[in-house]
Amino acid sequence: MNTELKMALDILEKEKDISKEVMLDAIENSLITACKGHFGKDTDNFRVTIDRETYDFRVYVEKAVVEEVENDVTEISLASAKLIDSKYELGDIVQEEVKSKEFGRITTQNARNVILQKIREEERKVLFNQYYGKEKDVVTGVVQRYIGKNVSVNLGKVDAILNENEMVKGEVFTPTERIKVYILEVKDTTRGPRILVSRTHPELVKRLFESEVTEVRDGTVEIKSIAREAGSRTKIAVWSKDPDVDPVGACVGLNGARVNAIVNELKGEKIDIINWNENPALLIENALSPAKVVVVLADPEDKTAKVVVPDYQLSLAIGKEGQNARLAARLTGFKIDIKSESQANAIEGFYEGFYDEDEYEEEYSGEYEEEYEEDTYYDGEDETEEQEVTEWEQ
Repeated sequence: MNTELKMALDILEKEKDISKEVMLDAIENSLITACKGHFGKDTDNFRVTIDRETYDFRVYVEKAVVEEVENDVTEISLASAKLIDSKYELGDIVQEEVKSKEFGRITTQNARNVILQKIREEERKVLFNQYYGKEKDVVTGVVQRYIGKNVSVNLGKVDAILNENEMVKGEVFTPTERIKVYILEVKDTTRGPRILVSRTHPELVKRLFESEVTEVRDGTVEIKSIAREAGSRTKIAVWSKDPDVDPVGACVGLNGARVNAIVNELKGEKIDIINWNENPALLIENALSPAKVVVVLADPEDKTAKVVVPDYQLSLAIGKEGQNARLAARLTGFKIDIKSESQANAIEGFYEGFYDEDEYEEEYSGEYEEEYEEDTYYDGEDETEEQEVTEWEQ
C-alpha cells in the first residue's frame, strides 16, 4: 500500500474539503503529462491505473506488435513482444510498464505543477460553492483592515469586501472586531471567490430577527415588510400564523431582550415593530406609530393614501426630516399624504374619492380585523412630540 499518498490525500480531504477521487484523477493526468514530456511524443497511448484501495499506481504505454518498428513509442517488434509473453502475435497490443522514477527533473516538475494547479482549482471551487450557498444570508466576520475607504472582512477561509456605499454612515471599525454582515454577491474569479457584503441592506435586519427570534425562524411569525434607513431607524411589519402568538411581543422578547440584541448589533439603530394587517388603512395607521391617527383614506388601486392626525401629532407623524412618514410609505407601499385635522378641514373635497377605514373593516372582516394598540410597537427609545418638522421628501 502506498501509505504516503493515502496520508496526503486524507489531509487534503480533511483540511481543504477536496475529494480523494478528484485528486487521484489529477495524479493520473500528471503522470500522463510526465510520460509525454519524458518521451517527447504527443501520443495518446499512455495509460495510468491507480488502485482505489491500496493507492498503488502503475504507468504503462500501449504498443502495437509489428514486424519492423518505425516508432519505438507506439510500436514493438514481434520478437520483443514474444520475450514479454509468447502468446503475442502481429497486430496485438502490448502494455509495457514505464518506470516513473526514470523521469527527469523538468518532467517531474511539470507533473508536480499539474497536481498543484488542480489543488488550487479545486480549493477555489470548494470555497466558491461554500460561500455561494450563503449568498443572501448573514455571517459573522472579523475586521482585517481598511483598504482605502473600504473594509476587508475575514469570513473564515476567505476575505470579503465591505464597500463604502454598503457601510452605515459614521460607522467605524477596528481591526479584530467581530461584526455581522449580509452577503450580497459571490463571484467566481481566477483568484478565488470575490465576496461583497453589506451592513445597510434591509435583509440584514430580517436575518438578525431570524437568528434571535425562534418564532420567526420556525415560520410561526412572518416578517411581511421591512423599511430601513441604515444607522437611523428601521420599521418592520410582522404577522403571526398562530392566533395565540403575539408577533410583536415575540420579536420584542422579555423586557426587550430579543430586539435589544439586534439593536446592539446595529450599534443603536432604532427599530419599530408593528402588526401587519391586510386592511391597508389599519396597516398605514400602524406604520405611522407612535403618532395617533384620526382617519386613513386609502386608494388600493393607485396605492395612495390620505392620513389625518390631530394637530398636535403632526410633527410626530412626519418625524424628523420626514423620516417616520417616509419609512411608513416604504413599509406599506402607499404614497402617504399627511394632514392635520385643521388642514384637512380647510381643504374642500379632501375626504372624497377614497375608501375610508370603516369600509375596509367590513371588506376585510375576519382573521385580519385588528385594532391598533398603543403598545404594539417598539422604537428603541421614548418619542417626543417636539420633533423637528421639515419638508417631507417622499
